Parts: sequence; C-alpha cells; structure tokens
Amino acid sequence: MESESRPLLATTLQWFGWTDRGRVRTNNEDSFLGLRFDAREVHYLGRVGESPTGQMDFVFAVSDGMGGAMAGEHASRIAVQTITKLLPRGYRLSAEGLASGFSDVLEELFSQVHGELKHLGRCYEECSGMETTLSLCWFTPEWMYFGHVGDSRIYYLPARGDAIKQLSHDDTYVGWLFRNGKLNEREARSHPRRNVLQKALGGGNQFVSPQVGAVGYEPGDVFLLCSDGLTEGLYDSHLAEILRTPDSNLAGKTLAQLLVDESLAKDGRDNTTALVIRVV
Repeated sequence: MESESRPLLATTLQWFGWTDRGRVRTNNEDSFLGLRFDAREVHYLGRVGESPTGQMDFVFAVSDGMGGAMAGEHASRIAVQTITKLLPRGYRLSAEGLASGFSDVLEELFSQVHGELKHLGRCYEECSGMETTLSLCWFTPEWMYFGHVGDSRIYYLPARGDAIKQLSHDDTYVGWLFRNGKLNEREARSHPRRNVLQKALGGGNQFVSPQVGAVGYEPGDVFLLCSDGLTEGLYDSHLAEILRTPDSNLAGKTLAQLLVDESLAKDGRDNTTALVIRVV
C-alpha cells in the first residue's frame, strides 16, 4: 500500500478520553494518551479537543497494566512514555508518503516498550513480572495506522454502514475461538478464561510481535480505543449505539465519559477506559 501525497482538503479530528478505576479496584492501572507531533516537536493533548490533520500527525493509545503492587500502573505509563519518544522519528514517513515503513516503526516501538519493561522487571523486585497491553492509532492525513498487543481493543465505526468493526485481535485463546467462529459474542464474554492473556508487553514473554494494520478514513468515521474493562460491561452493538449518540443528547458528557459510565453501571469490576476519535 502506498500513499502518494497529503490530500489538499485536510480533515479534522475530535477526541474524547475518560478513565475510571471502577467499583472494585483500589488503583487505576489503565493509561491513555493523545499526542500531536511532527519531526521536531510533540504536543500533549487534553482529554477533549479537536484539530485539523493537515500539518501534523496524531497518535492515540490505551494501555492496561498488570502486576503486583503499583507495577501495573508503572507498566502502562512506560508504554505511553516510549510512544512520546519514538513516534516523532516516523513523521518523515508520513510527510514523504512512505507508507511501507510504518509497520517497521510500530514494531520497533512495541519492541522497545517490551524491552524496557523486561529490564525493569529484572532490576527491581517490585517491578518483577509487570506487563501491559498496548493499543495505538497513528493518524496521518490519509491513513490511520495501528499497532496492538493484548486484550485492549481498537474499534472502527465507519460513516458508511452501521456495523462496528473490531480492528484489533484479542491475544487470548477465547479471542482466537471467537475469531474462528467457535464461540459467539455472548459465549466469549462469559467464558471463564476470557481474560487470560497469551501475549503482553513485558513479563515472561521473550519476544512479542504486534498486530499492525491500516485503515483509510473519511469524515463521519469514528474510532474507539478501550481497555477490556469497557467491553466487560458493553456488547459491540451497545458501543455502536452510544458512539452514534447525537451531541445534543449527551447531557453535558463526552462520548468517552458516556461509554465508561454505561459500562460501570453494568459491570464495573475492572479499570475502565475509553478514548474516542471522530473524523469531521
């Protein structure tokens, strides 16, 4: 796939982020991140905002840390810090239309997060075994490139058509069963091993190869990054219904806050995070 040049008509991204520790956990091991960047500078984004895509790239990410004491919280923060350091190096690919190099940049990023977590786990007893998931979306003016490890998720709700699509693959055996048609969504959601990860960054995993991909986007498209706490409470059809809620019906909440609140009302046993990106 080759993107030839930046389009003459730039789109605008709107984003909304929200996280909650839930009704059971004592701390929040989820993290989310929004950045706007080019080859020279990086700007952190707030929980809510909007900006045109013409001059700078954007990255949004969600991570769900795991480990004893505060290790899981630390693991998810390391993931987002590494993104901040590495992704500006890849801006040249976007500026020059070199789409073929994006998978290399994303694979290096995931490898560095993995290596940093393993190193800290060896050096500090309190960090031993810490792991994190990481789901990341990188928006250039033409394409959204994504990388993923774990069971946090990336969803795509296209402007044309009603079906919501899960772009990321859950790195669990239950996720494999679901993708191969051996379980339906209801059965997968209630399976006792649904949260047992086969792949995560850090911990005892020697090598981790991320899932990478790309989606061409257009005005009206919506993307959702979320931790597994969100989908413990909401079916995919509920996610799509909420994401299509008109702004006039949000009653002062953002889409991300509405998603989190609805999930907590139905489940709430885990940390719950939603990061919504809307193309206008």
